Amino acid sequence: MTKVWIMNPQKIEAADSGLQEAARWLREGKRVAFPTETVYGLGADARSAEAVAGIFAAKGRPSDNPLIVHIADRSQLGDLTDADRLDETSRRLMDAFWPGPLTLVLPAKPGAVAANVTAGLPTVAVRMPDHPVALRL
Repeated sequence: MTKVWIMNPQKIEAADSGLQEAARWLREGKRVAFPTETVYGLGADARSAEAVAGIFAAKGRPSDNPLIVHIADRSQLGDLTDADRLDETSRRLMDAFWPGPLTLVLPAKPGAVAANVTAGLPTVAVRMPDHPVALRL
């Protein structure tokens, strides 16, 4: 049996306006909650130390516990790490499990994210979630 879902255009517009508002808040250095396929996350602009500090404060998270940077497309890896130098195992894992609930810890490109994201480590945790809202945001 084939199922057909009829979407209410007003709900689509409301969802789009909500995503636009969340994106604006991120650009303004604010935090937003968003769904992934496993949990709701608390997000901020990973390039802003002040915005990231707000996540640590809101969660009561120790500052030596790095955060995960979410991407929507593998092409964004080049902004975070030297994507041309990724090892074969990482590439295979991405091929098999992204988008999805897999986080890879990769060598960070210097200055790509705020130092508090990585807790000062030379690596960055990267994930491509498999949820349409997270990917669009």
